[in-house]
Amino acid sequence: MWVEIVSIDGDTLEGTLCNVPEDIPGLEIGAAVSFRRHHIIDVNWADAGISASLKEEPRREYWDRCLVDKEVVEGTARVQYLYREEPDMDSEGDTYPDTGWRIRADVDQLTQEQYDNPDPVYIAIGKVLNADDSWLHLIDAPIGSRYFRNAETGAFEETN
Repeated sequence: MWVEIVSIDGDTLEGTLCNVPEDIPGLEIGAAVSFRRHHIIDVNWADAGISASLKEEPRREYWDRCLVDKEVVEGTARVQYLYREEPDMDSEGDTYPDTGWRIRADVDQLTQEQYDNPDPVYIAIGKVLNADDSWLHLIDAPIGSRYFRNAETGAFEETN
């Protein structure tokens, strides 16, 4: 969706909806919306109305690698559990190193065969985010971090 930013308070932005998103019923053009900086995919800097407090920063790319269940990348299951360990998958001279992220699919969305025979892939973390970006706010968590999606709220909670 496209939003014209009208105010910024630290990490929280507020704006006016400029289009009608197909996948969020009930929103209309002109609706007030509130969101956080990490929800922004891109900014049109040509618009003169953009506040100077929303500084243009180099666009972050997500080419570094992670190990993820194939079903997440294919979009047949969402992320349920993720943890970050010492990177150990990369080879010397890799252009895009291992991030240490290990991402597991929601077991309730797997068939018994998929559960019994996991098929992880070592892939660019951006490919995972294209399929399920619900955990993007955790991407810079330190090594040793572990998160499990709460089935009732959908929010990721830190776990041991």
